Amino acid sequence: MFMMKIEREIFEKLSNWKTKSDRKPLILQGARQTGKTWLMKTFGERSFEHCAYFNFDQNDELHCLFEGAKDIKRLLGKLCFYTSSPIIPEKTLIIFDEIQECNKALNCLKYFCEDAPEYTIVAAGSLLGVSLSKGDSFPVGKVEFLQIFPLSFKEFLLADAPELFYFVEQISAIEEIPLIIFNRLTESFQRYQITGGMPEAVANFLNNKGMEKVEENLHTIIHAYELDFSKHAEKKDIPKITAIWNSIPSQLSRENRKFLYKLVKPGARAREYEDALLWLEHAGLVHRIFANTKPFIPLTAYDDLTAFKIYISDIGILRRLAKVPPEIILSGSPLYTEFKGAIAENAILQSLVTQFEVTPRYWTSEGKAEVDFLIQHNTEIIPIEVKAKHNISGKSLTVYNEKYSPKMRIRYSLNNLKKDGNLLNIPLFLADWTKKIIFSV
Repeated sequence: MFMMKIEREIFEKLSNWKTKSDRKPLILQGARQTGKTWLMKTFGERSFEHCAYFNFDQNDELHCLFEGAKDIKRLLGKLCFYTSSPIIPEKTLIIFDEIQECNKALNCLKYFCEDAPEYTIVAAGSLLGVSLSKGDSFPVGKVEFLQIFPLSFKEFLLADAPELFYFVEQISAIEEIPLIIFNRLTESFQRYQITGGMPEAVANFLNNKGMEKVEENLHTIIHAYELDFSKHAEKKDIPKITAIWNSIPSQLSRENRKFLYKLVKPGARAREYEDALLWLEHAGLVHRIFANTKPFIPLTAYDDLTAFKIYISDIGILRRLAKVPPEIILSGSPLYTEFKGAIAENAILQSLVTQFEVTPRYWTSEGKAEVDFLIQHNTEIIPIEVKAKHNISGKSLTVYNEKYSPKMRIRYSLNNLKKDGNLLNIPLFLADWTKKIIFSV
């Protein structure tokens, strides 16, 4: 589907799963077009002698095989007629793609776990989260999950400029990055803000297919998402899902980014749109970040469930949905100043979600100050501020510091790597290395 020079960090996790003594069938979850099928097939080619691929969306006959299927050996005998690959324990990777289309196959993973653990099975489904939210029976405790996200900037950089990637990988202390390298990293990060992390769009960009092709890719993905609304959502929720989705750029263009139902539709109420918002979350298309009333551990215990922000799972999709031309990101036009902050925040959130177990929150102080994100790291709560440019003026981190005296504060900006007291400035392009940088302090 896309070029092999793009290397995904998830391969290491897949390799670890393969060698586990108590391995269970693995389910990959993630939004459509994040590369799940490519990952499974490539992992099969790299790590197994054979790869048996079955797609429940493309072959209706497969559904019948799983009706009442509890005898795994008998089932495997039937599946052999639908693949040219031999199915051999430990030597064949069995792939069940779009498994959410066949609930019987999903439930059958239980019997593979209990009766045939010697077979290696990986499954995926673009809308599996939506399917599971409906309350259908599921093999609880008999499968493992792995979340697939769009390409990170770290993965993009390895393909775009390997020499820069290896330079960053060797950073082991808080010290300024040489200006020539800093500028090149900034330029690469701008390119990532244009393409986002959808593998096909990135591949076309890196293969010099032109921005017109990248724009076409992103438009096609957005159109596919919108078709999913109409095909897989409850009929009553389709207009609401569409309205929320289309409102996200305007929600993020506001100064405090807080999600307002009145921007979806005048007079709209939370209870009318909650199911639609949950659908977008379960489909993996958005991240919901709740306001935090007290920055204590655990963060989840102090959510204000009435106040939240919505970000899109990929900045390339956000840029395209907002109709921001690629040229304006590269030119630094003053007309782009406000939404530039939204793109930067979305990019940082994408990075934090993949690095920290607890989903970030944001903090407000009675309308006097607002910290963009809070992350829970070990026994600490770290406040985070995001600045899209060099200008780092703002009082929010200072207000938070005076009130809670955290051991560390983080500011992401276009300034160089630097530590000043308990304030750590991390360049935007180093967000994916946040954990490593924290440990080097």
